[in-house]
Amino acid sequence: MYTGYPFLVVSKPIIIIKFGTASITRRSGEPDITIISDIAKQVAEIQKNYNIIIVSSGAVGAGKAFIQNYKGTISQKKAAAAVGNPLLIGLYSKEFEPYGISIAQGLCERQHFANRAQFLELKNTFEQLWKNNIIPIVNENDVVSDIELRFSDNDQLATLLAVGFGASSLMLCTSVGGLLNETGQIIPRVEDINSAFKFVRADKSSLGLGGMTSKLTYTRLAQQMGIRVVIFGISEENGLLNAINEGKGTEFPAKSSTLSSRNRWLASGGLSAGSLVIDKGATAALMNRKSLLAVGITKVVGEFASGEIVEIFSEGKETIAVARTRMDSKSISANLKTQNYEVAHANDIVLL
Repeated sequence: MYTGYPFLVVSKPIIIIKFGTASITRRSGEPDITIISDIAKQVAEIQKNYNIIIVSSGAVGAGKAFIQNYKGTISQKKAAAAVGNPLLIGLYSKEFEPYGISIAQGLCERQHFANRAQFLELKNTFEQLWKNNIIPIVNENDVVSDIELRFSDNDQLATLLAVGFGASSLMLCTSVGGLLNETGQIIPRVEDINSAFKFVRADKSSLGLGGMTSKLTYTRLAQQMGIRVVIFGISEENGLLNAINEGKGTEFPAKSSTLSSRNRWLASGGLSAGSLVIDKGATAALMNRKSLLAVGITKVVGEFASGEIVEIFSEGKETIAVARTRMDSKSISANLKTQNYEVAHANDIVLL
């Protein structure tokens, strides 16, 4: 299918599969080879029908044994990830080899999603990998990512890939196998995601950054972009295959979306530079596909340059859109009372 950009033709739907740290590691944090072997077996089975991106945690766990007196500081985690990433990729490569599938490593940063040219290069590269029967395995580039510019967790990274690439499905693997109800049973299907947050438990894996709240937050974004999401487990037999075939885990069906490729990219890069809070009048204007004017902005959060992507919040703190700004944060703050001062054109605003 032709997307309007100079990409290779992609005949198969795209699926993003994210494996969390607790899903693929032992209690010590080291990768569990048995599970990775099982992942390779199941992914090889579905590759005939999908172009696949795997987002895999576990690099820090794979490398921390090499760091003396490891205490989990930020610099130690970066060093552990630098050692662990090639080790983790090596394990995946070894387990995929019997199926004739090669593995490539992709280390991403948030700027790769906020910069359109860099994102197009990322997409074009991955399509070349798929053409050559190679599956990219993606993680954050921990060595250079700082606290303010890093992904919140790999749930976010996987979601931004799914949205930006126009994936048909986003599969989020968790150690509990799905969203659990009050009695600890997996809820098979959730139509209204807002009602799902009441089932979130406070505990999360001590090995990873994310939790169920994170998964539901990014599931909401993916759904709104027309992507089916499944939260599933890998510990039981054929966990991934059953989840894809709607037999296991918790399914969140996609909502209708007719966004263009460019606007999908805008949404995928939206969690990067800063945010704007707007009043009721501006909210109504955006809902009617109008541009955003400075007089409707009540608060500017963060520092960002002209052309960067920001989130737009209502007065009730609900995320309603992302936008590419025409002005930097200082100019916007200085012109909040200026009439007809356009901050973002309607064509550069994506409603969520």
